[in-house]
Amino acid sequence: MGRDTGVNEPIPVLDLGPELEAIWSEVSVVASRVLRSGYFVGGPEVAGFESEAADYLGVKHAVALNSGTDALVIGLRALGVQPGDEVITSPFTFFASPESIGILGASEVFADVDPDSFNLDPQRVEDAITPRTRALMPVHLFGRPADMDAISDIASRHELAVIEDSAQSFGARFGPDTRYSGLQTGSVGHAGAFSFYPTKNLGGFGDGGLLTTSYDGVADRARRLRDHGSARRYENETLGYNSRLDALQAALLRVKLPHIDANNDGRRVAARHYNELFEGVEGVITPEVVPGHVFHQYTIRVTGGRRDAVQAALGEASIGSMIYYPIPCHRLPVYADRGISMPVAESLAGEVLSLPIWPAIAPSAQERVRDVIVGALR
Repeated sequence: MGRDTGVNEPIPVLDLGPELEAIWSEVSVVASRVLRSGYFVGGPEVAGFESEAADYLGVKHAVALNSGTDALVIGLRALGVQPGDEVITSPFTFFASPESIGILGASEVFADVDPDSFNLDPQRVEDAITPRTRALMPVHLFGRPADMDAISDIASRHELAVIEDSAQSFGARFGPDTRYSGLQTGSVGHAGAFSFYPTKNLGGFGDGGLLTTSYDGVADRARRLRDHGSARRYENETLGYNSRLDALQAALLRVKLPHIDANNDGRRVAARHYNELFEGVEGVITPEVVPGHVFHQYTIRVTGGRRDAVQAALGEASIGSMIYYPIPCHRLPVYADRGISMPVAESLAGEVLSLPIWPAIAPSAQERVRDVIVGALR
């Protein structure tokens, strides 16, 4: 249970303090061990983290990388995506999702999203497939698993690769009413990509990423690509990247990994409390607390064109909030000349507001958030 907050005490959108305080003694020991070891890039800490992460996620291979973006880029290349191919993804996501496609010279094709889950609408995905389509990139946005039953069926019918953008969903599992019941996001596609940016549910102390797969060939190619295209030193086979994970990051992530389920449970408790608090509040649409959702963000929709006023009121009360994402990807300057219309994503961009959430957030803090929002909507 989080500590109570005073009436005027600021409430950040994320407070990492309680999580870090709970493991500080172990973090300190591990950091000292790594600094004295002489292994600063790769080495036994990285190998240990890869093994433990693979076991936790239920995959055969976990390839540690230096960012979630690199996990997407290297994952796409390892799956055989080439210049001229098309990859279908969401317009309602962080720019890294489509960016990773374009970096390879492939074409990012957007399919609109479902207004309730914020994830890809499978029917829109199927409508977007052309003879050039090579892969699908569903995004498990805000920690909610995408509809992988439908997406996997589409991929199978059209012989397409699937890379799950799991950057925001470490520890999320598919619900009991799905084909993949109990399995982790990032484990059911041909590959999965995770981010360990410090604000993520499993966050590092700097950048970090992970590619997951149960396909030997994909893992082998990814390992070569992360190390300048070489399996052996000075025997470079292809153009690759410098995308190795630092040993210190791996060691600290090993400390945090055993706590991920408890921390995700704390986020779900907070999400349920928010939903109870906002029940019956006109103008606020709350997210569903579906099984497996890990609430990297707790994101409401504020209808009637009042979102910005609500955010301003929160700011005046020293309460943090964020808009993920104010501009859907297809409307960003880099793509704006395409003239694409994605009505659901565009509507969501004008309504979504992410509220403070972390595993130990105090119910009293959530109640203050609710009170300010209700006041702003009157």
